[in-house]
Amino acid sequence: MKILATDLDRTLLPNGSWPADPGAIDLFNKLTDEHDLLVVYVTGRNLALSEAAIEEYSIRHPHVLIGDVGTSIRQYDSSGWIADSGWDDRVKRTSPKWYAETVRATLTDIKGLVEQERVHCGPFKQSYYVDHHNRESVLKSVDERVKGKFDEIIIYSFDSQSGDGLLDLLPQSATKQTALEYIAEEYNISKQDVVFCGDSGNDIQPLTAGFCGVMVRNADDQLLADVQAAVKENPDLKIYHARGFDALSGYYTSGVIEGAYHYGLFSSSG
Repeated sequence: MKILATDLDRTLLPNGSWPADPGAIDLFNKLTDEHDLLVVYVTGRNLALSEAAIEEYSIRHPHVLIGDVGTSIRQYDSSGWIADSGWDDRVKRTSPKWYAETVRATLTDIKGLVEQERVHCGPFKQSYYVDHHNRESVLKSVDERVKGKFDEIIIYSFDSQSGDGLLDLLPQSATKQTALEYIAEEYNISKQDVVFCGDSGNDIQPLTAGFCGVMVRNADDQLLADVQAAVKENPDLKIYHARGFDALSGYYTSGVIEGAYHYGLFSSSG
């Protein structure tokens, strides 16, 4: 068995400003059903928003949902969603200095930093909107207050649709990368048999962690620059940039399909 893991917004989901291929989601659903794959969604969305996306865009349910930027893991079967308590236990054990409420209190009153709605935060996730034009000074202030104090990792990305900078503070042991590594370990699947697809800055870690990486054609400039720097440092990284093949454009779902074909997860025989 192999893993096909993908981010949702503007990766699997065609919810950006680029044109989407009609029928691409139906093709994704069909191909992933026909092949022996573990389908994993790796997203910043919480469970409610992930379910809303599944319904709105008619994407299939995944076998595993890695949500909240890697801080939650749920399995899906005929009985519904089952939280992975083993993941929660691992995060608490490996990041003992992490306390979301203390991080929250530490980051009050920084100009250009606005806490996201509480539904977007959680016990392992403290998130903010950032004035993107002043991001350097904002991130410097955040660093000065928290760096190294809470077993934290700080992840910044840019939402090209809203124009907002997005800042997530997470336990360093609970990210998109570490959660996907955990799932691969649980299913005894090697990194070489994991394909991860992404489009934005908060996908840089799993794209450069030793999995088989895919950037959809509409990947943002920040991610392209970060990947280029990572490949320069480690030329052995496998990262494919979708450009379109057959009748598919390479944007969104089409790029995920293209990347899966590139790494041999799909075959023409079905």
